[in-house]
Amino acid sequence: MQSLNLPQFHPKVFEREGKRFVFDPLRGKNVTLTPEEWVRQHFVNYLLTEKGYPQSLLANEVSVALGQLSRRCDTVVYDACLTPLAIAEYKAPSVAVTQKVFEQIARYNLSLRVKCLMVSNGLAHYCCRIDYRQTSYAYLKEIPSYEELKTL
Repeated sequence: MQSLNLPQFHPKVFEREGKRFVFDPLRGKNVTLTPEEWVRQHFVNYLLTEKGYPQSLLANEVSVALGQLSRRCDTVVYDACLTPLAIAEYKAPSVAVTQKVFEQIARYNLSLRVKCLMVSNGLAHYCCRIDYRQTSYAYLKEIPSYEELKTL
């Protein structure tokens, strides 16, 4: 798999019947290793090891209702009361992070109303803080630590 712009990490990867899998510690199971999953595992590791996010307050592939449709958020970050604080959306390294990607994650946020939206393709990482009172948003210079996220 491709090198990413994230800290060095060696997830548990294995092959079975010609397919590659990786163990996802948040879901507690092996999942198919796609380029997007490679980014997810590295970004979650970054949140855990570099930014102090508690593993127990992160969840991958969280279902959200959008009207009559059901979609899945790549990762949701919660506070100690299990109120969603942030959503992370991942793309494969070959996929550019565009306005369309932010529109996708913003639609997910219609039901969750989190403080921050994070997007990464493993090479470029963005975080946007939502201000609901001012109906505005601002891009942060870097991904906040868990303690910083709680106080935004």
